[in-house]
Formats: sequence, C-alpha cells, structure tokens
Amino acid sequence: MTPEQLAEKILQALTALVDDGTITVDGGLPGELKVERPKNPEHGDYATNVAMQLGKRSGMNPRAFAELLAAKLGGDDAITAVEIAGPGFINIRVAADAQGKIAQSILDAGPAYGSSDSLKGQAINLEFISANPTGPLHLGHTRWAAVGDALARVLTKAGAVVTREFYVNDRGAQMDKFGASLLAAATGQPIPEDGYHGEYIGELAQRIVAEVPGILEATDPVVAFREAGYERQLKEQQDQLEHFRTKFDVWYSERSLHEQDGVGHAIEKLRAQGHLYDEDGALWMRTTDFTDDKDRVLIRSNGEPTYFASDAAYYVNKRERGFEVAIYLLGADHHGYVNRLKAIAACAGDDPEHNIEILIGQLVKILKNGEEMKLSKRAGTIVTLAELVEEGGVDPLRYTLCRYPVDSPLTLDIEEMTRQVSENPVYYVQYAHARLASILRNADDLGVKLDEFDPGLLSHEREGDLLRALAEFPRIVATAAELREPHRIARYLEDTASAFHKFYDSCRVLPRGDEEVEPVHKARLTLVSATRTVLANGLDLLGVSAPERM
Repeated sequence: MTPEQLAEKILQALTALVDDGTITVDGGLPGELKVERPKNPEHGDYATNVAMQLGKRSGMNPRAFAELLAAKLGGDDAITAVEIAGPGFINIRVAADAQGKIAQSILDAGPAYGSSDSLKGQAINLEFISANPTGPLHLGHTRWAAVGDALARVLTKAGAVVTREFYVNDRGAQMDKFGASLLAAATGQPIPEDGYHGEYIGELAQRIVAEVPGILEATDPVVAFREAGYERQLKEQQDQLEHFRTKFDVWYSERSLHEQDGVGHAIEKLRAQGHLYDEDGALWMRTTDFTDDKDRVLIRSNGEPTYFASDAAYYVNKRERGFEVAIYLLGADHHGYVNRLKAIAACAGDDPEHNIEILIGQLVKILKNGEEMKLSKRAGTIVTLAELVEEGGVDPLRYTLCRYPVDSPLTLDIEEMTRQVSENPVYYVQYAHARLASILRNADDLGVKLDEFDPGLLSHEREGDLLRALAEFPRIVATAAELREPHRIARYLEDTASAFHKFYDSCRVLPRGDEEVEPVHKARLTLVSATRTVLANGLDLLGVSAPERM
C-alpha cells in the first residue's frame, strides 16, 4: 500500500462517517489529504493529523473525532492497528501483505515508476544556459548544465511538457570582438586588449584558416572569422553538453529574435497593455508599476534597442510559442534580474507569480589537491566544463552538483567526489545499485526465479522500512518538481540506499548451500528487484548512470 492509497482509504472512511450522519464537516471534506511517515518508527508506519484539521470544523474535540475515524479504519483488513496520540494524531500500521504489494507494483511499472500527474498538461519552457558562442563553457555554466537538465527530467516525470532551451547570445559587440581576436591570431597580430585571449583562440583561428579557403581575402575578414568561429564554437559547446548528458530541445538565437523583428512585435504588444511611455527621445517601460526599482529603457534615443528590450521580446516570444510557464535559471550575479523579468511578465498582461519563475544559482568553488581551481590555461578565463569533466568524471560531477540546493554556495573537492568509499554519496548510491544487480545475477545462477510472490512474507522490520522508502518515491519526485528542487532526489536515493543495506544485513535473500528455495527467498528477491528499479529511476532523473558492476 502506497501513502497515496492509504490517504484514499482515510478519505473513504471519512466519507462513510459523513454519509451515515456520524460527523458533519463544515465546508465539506478535503479533496485530498496526505499521510506522513513518523520520525519515530515506534509510532507506526504512517501518521495523519486530519482529525486536528477537521475536528473543530465538525464541532468536535479532535481526539473524539480521531476515535471515530480510528474505529472506522480498524475494520480494514489492510490496516493492523490504529492508535491515537496526544490531542488527536492518528498513527497507523499497515498489514505486511498490503505493504508488500508495493514491490510488485514497482516491477509492473518499471521505468515509469515515480511518474505522476501533479503537473499534467503544464507547458514549461526551461531556459538554463545562456552563453556567448565565443569560447568554451566554463564553471559558471556547469552547475546549471547539471541541475537544469535534472530539473527538466523531474518536471517531465511529474507530467509537465518541458522544452529545454539554450539562449545563444550571438549578437552585439562581444561577437565582433571575437571575430577581431580570431583574425588577429590568424595573421600573427596582437589580439586586441578587449578581445578574447587564451590558447583556444589561436587553435580555432588555425583551424578556420585550414577549413575555410580564402577567408583571409574575404571582403570583411572580421565578419568572416566571426561567423566561422561562431559556427565551430557553438558546435563545441553542443558536443560538450552532449558528453555531459545535458540535452537541449531548442538553441534559440538572440540574433534571430532581432532579425524577425521580435523586439518590434513585443513593443507593440506591450504598448497595447499601456505600460510604455516616451521620454527624452527614448522609449521606456514603466516597470516600477510592478515592484521593479526603476523604469527601464527599451529603445535608446539613438534608436538602438537595449538588452532589456531583448529580454522583453524573448519573454513575449516564449509565451506566444505556447508556454504557460517560463522558468529562467540564472547565475549568482543576476539577482537584479528577478524583479525586472517579473515586471516584464506583468507589463505583458501575465501573472508574474505564475507565468514566470526565476531561480538564482550561487557560486561554485572547485578544489584540487586542496587548492582552488580558478584559471583555465586553454580558455584564459575560469576553468571550463570540459576540464571539470576530465578531472571529476560525468557521474560524480553531475550527482554532486545536483545534490545541493542551488541557492547555497557550493565547494566541490575533486578528490572527495571521486573517492570510491561509502562516505562519498554518489559512490554509495551507485554501489547499492551494483550490489542489487549482483544479487539478481547470483539468483539467476542459482535458478531462483521471480515466478511467485507472497507479499505477506515481507514482514521483517527492515523489509517494512525498505518498502515504505520505495513507496515514497512518486511523492518525492512530485515534490521536487513542484518546488523546483532536484536535490531532493539525491537525498532520497541516499536514504533508500541506506534502507537497502540495512535490509540486506538483516535478511538473507538467497538460499545457502543445499538449502531449498523457499517462498521467502522469492519474496525478498522481488523486493531486491523493486529496489533496483527505484534506484535506477532516481539516478536517471539526475542524469547519472546506474552501474551493473563496480
């Protein structure tokens, strides 16, 4: 029995009490309720405070209300005990056969286990990297590359329709400086002081000269090198992210937004909403109407659009593409963007508390040999994503980045996150999966088949603990999606791996020596297989592999 199934039984019992006139609830019964796992397992398998919530609305003492509900629940064969604690808390113990059925339901669902409809039908645009195609992706992008991709997976698991978007900053002075830097490197000239430095510029320039015959004789060589460099550098970013298991559905070009007059179209829409005005030859948006600290210029007095105009046009574009919610994942230096982006949504006639969300990620510091990794020789700037993957590996880096709330600064130690010890969380979870896979291989060698399953045999305390942990997975995923917190998946996996190890240390799964295969062995093997499914599904949500052997 899952927590959701138990909650439904409680609602059915409440409905029966209302229907037979035993209780009357002012305002009616809730559409749904939740049960929780008590912190102290001696208090039962699950607990609910529904009597505290509804007692007063029924004109009753909550404890007296709880006694009526307990009596009704006590008649259910799936429930072995109902106890009332304190002023009206209800503690419930579930029958072993009812609880054991969770294992079979997990195997039946397979990779789909953990899915829910909590966000069903929501069309979400998730933009989690915005970068210039002028150099390698760096540490500043790495946290969002892992967390943004994991969040997309979690949102999808909760029923949302998610589009993962990379915003390509391919317009403006930086692109021209990039082209000038490449031309200078190709012709042996000093790179402009405000240009791009680092070994990759020279390497890329040589490659362009070799691959684009006659480029040095181009009518405008700066533009020619800019465009050739853009194409190759964007491809490198795409390849790096693919290797990091980070997927994007849309690579949206800022340049295309302007070429298709997205800014002009957005201005017309915003003007119709009544929040634009002209002053000193410039066009302004009155964002102070919606919590921004000052009004923002859209079009300068010289007729040039501001970057804020691009932001506004990009938001309008997302909404017109059919997305109900636009989620932005921004870096630690973008706190000032929160109010202005919400103001754009409000000025466009949207609900800034629903149609737009901005998550701010804090800085990440990387340690190697006890020293902070700051500079990349190749990029000439901070350490790159490719260098981090080479040092730490995809799995340790992704898991560790996803394990912590993004609004907390993070220090990662390369040595610590790659150590193969139980104190290392990613190793601990992956080892649990590999151990589960090993048990199933051994069972196959012994001829133990999953051809029968008696859930009532899973009556050991540690079996119950593990079953209840497995039953929590759909709720953990739904909560992680609703709160935009994929780190909850990692912490859940660690707790579940711990519950498995305790189970395995207490309950012998396979027969030894000449022992006959008993139904209890098959029941425990079913539990092992279900646990493996849950760990694999959870690791997949983080974009981390589930190894068969370690």
